[in-house]
Amino acid sequence: MDKLFIIAIGGTGMRCLESFTHLSAIGMFDNQEIELLTLDTDQTNGNKGRVEELIRLYSRIKTSGSTEGGTPNANTFFSAKLNLHRYYTNYSATGRENYKNISKIASGSTEEQKNNRLISDLFLDNNSVQEFNLAHGYRAQTHLGSMLMYHGIVEAARNIVKGADVQPQERELDQFVSKLEKAGANARVFIFGSIFGGTGASSIPVIPKALQDFVKIRSAGASTIDFTKAKFGSTLLTEYFTFKKPDEKQKSGKENSVIADPSFFPLNSQAALQFYQSDPTVQKSYKILYHIGWPIDSKNIDAENSGHETITGGANQKNPCHITELLCACAAYDFFTRDNGFDGAKAEYLYKAVEFNNNSFSFSFNDFVGNNNKAGEIFANRLGAFFSLAHISLSINGEAGIKGFITRCQKQKLTQYATITDEECHDINDYFKLFAYGFSNERFISGWLYQIRNTVAPGTFMFDSKAFPDTASELKKLDVGALFLDDKHHWSKGGFLSNRYDNFIDKLIESDSKEEQKVNTTKEKFLAHIYNAITVSQNFNLN
Repeated sequence: MDKLFIIAIGGTGMRCLESFTHLSAIGMFDNQEIELLTLDTDQTNGNKGRVEELIRLYSRIKTSGSTEGGTPNANTFFSAKLNLHRYYTNYSATGRENYKNISKIASGSTEEQKNNRLISDLFLDNNSVQEFNLAHGYRAQTHLGSMLMYHGIVEAARNIVKGADVQPQERELDQFVSKLEKAGANARVFIFGSIFGGTGASSIPVIPKALQDFVKIRSAGASTIDFTKAKFGSTLLTEYFTFKKPDEKQKSGKENSVIADPSFFPLNSQAALQFYQSDPTVQKSYKILYHIGWPIDSKNIDAENSGHETITGGANQKNPCHITELLCACAAYDFFTRDNGFDGAKAEYLYKAVEFNNNSFSFSFNDFVGNNNKAGEIFANRLGAFFSLAHISLSINGEAGIKGFITRCQKQKLTQYATITDEECHDINDYFKLFAYGFSNERFISGWLYQIRNTVAPGTFMFDSKAFPDTASELKKLDVGALFLDDKHHWSKGGFLSNRYDNFIDKLIESDSKEEQKVNTTKEKFLAHIYNAITVSQNFNLN
């Protein structure tokens, strides 16, 4: 079985990784230990911080005793083990703030420096591109970004060889590449990033080459990786959001003289696609490229930006999630689970269409993962089960959350889960808030799934629209066993005046965890038990 790797690049790549993490949480990657690398020029990027905290929370839920991050399971929630590695290029320290400083072309008078200055001026505008702040990545200068990302990765390898003052992020990159090197031809590497804006667009073409050279430099030429044998895939994600154009006041200073302009995104996307289709290095490095786009007006994210300036990076770059990012995560699912398509001499390009009528989309479960080997039904079962449990934890049980569910289990003589601690329950509740929704001072806060659904509303999004109430009173009345559009997957009711949830609780005792689920700890057995009971209640035939 191939070893799985994910590389998320830039703000968009981080949000795709967010969707991928939630796919892992619902149980779409059974029996897998997956290496994750976040890669950015911006250490403080808000989207980067958000997904890294999500992955750490995921790992705490899996952790038991000294086994950090737990072990892989099957046919249950949180079935994959995720190992997070973080790397960012250091372009914020003194002397590294812009291209002129990093290349040292503005100092000295030697002939070499003069020649470097001439070639830099030929390709990079002297008064803007060479002087803007490199700590933030949203500049849409992919030619410079590709060079700097490659430079940062190669520089990390050289620092590791020197062995002095090696930075923590360089060690984490080294750990990731070491695992990739060990997997060799049995590696499947999927890269998340956009092709229309900043860091992701810069990095997708150079990542295989940069990692190959990292290994060569670190080993002083004693080791190499032939990435033509490894399986690389990526998303070609074109423009799907927009924002207010940067004004002249913001661009008046040299450090902000170049900022991404959304009016050029369609042109950027077109140029990038032409490059990916014709570049021989890309064609040789990648096996499959998934073309994902948004064929209607791009979503304006200015509503989430309370300031007046265009956000170029930093902690404030924390955009809401979009359905295209879920489609990218599902592309990774296809890449990791497919049995063929890796033998071609050139990259294969894949795309698909979704039903679109009366100016709205109609997304089914099959639209995301297909239905080979019943993938669509498995996706429906696991996403529906996790969504139901989130509603139970966040609304039906009130402030008691998942602890309240354990208390209900005890009333059914299922006392084996009483040892799950309040802290462990708190982590599970917190994950559900990030997945679905939460409240802050009685204000409803949309989580990932609600945000995804809002990008296609009022179109059809897998579940019944009644599954997405957004007030405390409506949530309290929600029938958690009737979330699907197809009522054949609704939980059955019990006897007189017995609702679906109470009937489900009564039947929990019949659905204990199973040996093939590979669950060992009390937490794992608890989550597997609930998953089994909900699956039976949903009436899916997955055999």
